[in-house]
Amino acid sequence: MTNKSNIAKLILKNCVGCGACVEYCPKSAIPDSLIGFISSLAKINLDKCDGCGKCVEVCSHRAILLLNHN
Repeated sequence: MTNKSNIAKLILKNCVGCGACVEYCPKSAIPDSLIGFISSLAKINLDKCDGCGKCVEVCSHRAILLLNHN
């Protein structure tokens, strides 16, 4: 479910760069080209993120939170 009042926030210390979030993001807000290439950490494109929370659900490392950005 899209929630424009929320935005995904990466918790760098928890991210292991597994890439699970990349495949579950319906908006391609987490580019897979960054996983294991430039950095082992995920990066979130905030312009594409629609706050659906799918990345939060799939991250077993608790490296992504949804924050209210209003």
